[in-house]
Amino acid sequence: MDVVYFAWVRERIGVPRETVETQAATVNDLVAELRAREDRYDLAFSDVSAVRVALDQSLSDFDASLAGVREVAFFPPMTGG
Repeated sequence: MDVVYFAWVRERIGVPRETVETQAATVNDLVAELRAREDRYDLAFSDVSAVRVALDQSLSDFDASLAGVREVAFFPPMTGG
């Protein structure tokens, strides 16, 4: 599965995207796996209330299933007018 990072999430992790082999059933499970990898992931996901997620380019929730998902994107909340 491709995992894509944007803005300060990308800056903290240090890469814009990566391919991840995972057994995660939900986004929360994936985040837990990533956080266990290295400190940089733990820092980036230390407060998931400050992070949004999109599954195959559709906004989603952290409790969403990853079944059949090809791309997970993490990014900070957006503002605009």
